[in-house]
Amino acid sequence: MGFALLLGLLLSRAGDLLALPRSDCIAAEQLCLLDSTCNGTYRILENCALAKTRFLPLDHDSRVQCLNAELDLGNSSLQHCKCHRRMKREEHCLRVFWTIHSSMTDGYFNLETSPYENSANEDHWKTDYNKLAALLSGSQLARDATNPCVKATHVCNLSKKCVRLRTEYASICTKGAGSEDVCDRRKCHRGLRNFFEKVPEDFTKRILFCPCQDELCGERRRKTIVPNCSFQYSTKPNCLWLLDSCLEDHICKSRLADFQQNCQPADTSPDGCSQHSHAACLQAYMGMIGTPMTPNYVSNSSAVVSLWCTCENSGNEKEKCDQILGMFENSKCLENAIWSQMHLKQTALERQEDFFYSSSLSFQGDSASTSFASEMSQVAEGKTQRDISKHSSMPMASSVYSGAAVSWPSLALFLPLWLSPH
Repeated sequence: MGFALLLGLLLSRAGDLLALPRSDCIAAEQLCLLDSTCNGTYRILENCALAKTRFLPLDHDSRVQCLNAELDLGNSSLQHCKCHRRMKREEHCLRVFWTIHSSMTDGYFNLETSPYENSANEDHWKTDYNKLAALLSGSQLARDATNPCVKATHVCNLSKKCVRLRTEYASICTKGAGSEDVCDRRKCHRGLRNFFEKVPEDFTKRILFCPCQDELCGERRRKTIVPNCSFQYSTKPNCLWLLDSCLEDHICKSRLADFQQNCQPADTSPDGCSQHSHAACLQAYMGMIGTPMTPNYVSNSSAVVSLWCTCENSGNEKEKCDQILGMFENSKCLENAIWSQMHLKQTALERQEDFFYSSSLSFQGDSASTSFASEMSQVAEGKTQRDISKHSSMPMASSVYSGAAVSWPSLALFLPLWLSPH
């Protein structure tokens, strides 16, 4: 009898524990709406979040009501819900999250809690990158490539999903860019988000963070996101305006919160990151691409990244404006993460692949790391100044986005291997 009672208590406790772990916010919202009390409180918070999104002033009583409603839901499943990257109805999930956590948006830099599930807890994609890279390594395409960014593009061209989504955003973003026509920035951003969300990071990281030691390579890297449409405006807006535009958009606000959390610098950390994960920081950085706060490389000659905005005429909010720029320009965590990605230790397969590039590359061995580390050190000390404007007027070459075409004869050689069982 005693054993049965103990078993019953354990099962009861297990049931309580199963109710506590984070669920996605859409499921949590559905549970809340089934309860009349939770439903009413949640509706109050929806009105509060809407007012803050539209920057509508709230009187004292309304602010108190909003705060009390948020506290009342503190023990519900909504309070601990998260969203998953690449999930269906992601924007709905994020809207629910910010409804519950609307008080987090009261300040400019109060977004350190990411609405996304910890990337370490998410399933990692199994990709065929190494197989495709091996197929490429012995081809004429590999021997002809003199640019590591072109090399990354060639591998992308061998992946149906990678080349399709890359071609889609390039087609949208280059239409009207750099001419008298105005490109559709919103569609361009959506295309970029699709690419970086749906293509495995094995491909996207190598394309975006390809190591360069000359300006031709640097130009291709800088133009990966078609900056004439996705990044640059005719005149630089104020960074405070750029932030306000971001906070009005659930996706951008969420990506910014994720970026702040995972790229938060820490002087006492050996890797420069408070979360101790360069991979999480790079994932969060790539998440910002395709939002109103899209970052990019500032020139063809460096790996420094920034926003396309200025802090001139910021008045008494100059310090806040500088902080916005500093999240990208002066973050030791982000700087180290990008440097580490560009200088990953190669696997045996990649070393074999690079054998076919060695005769054409002029920056092999330790000299590349030494040169790049020296450049990054100068940036950190503020000894180098970048002039973005002198590069912004460069004409866009379609080859920068399209990459070299894969010939059908080359594909014919690879086809039997592709069709073989994995």
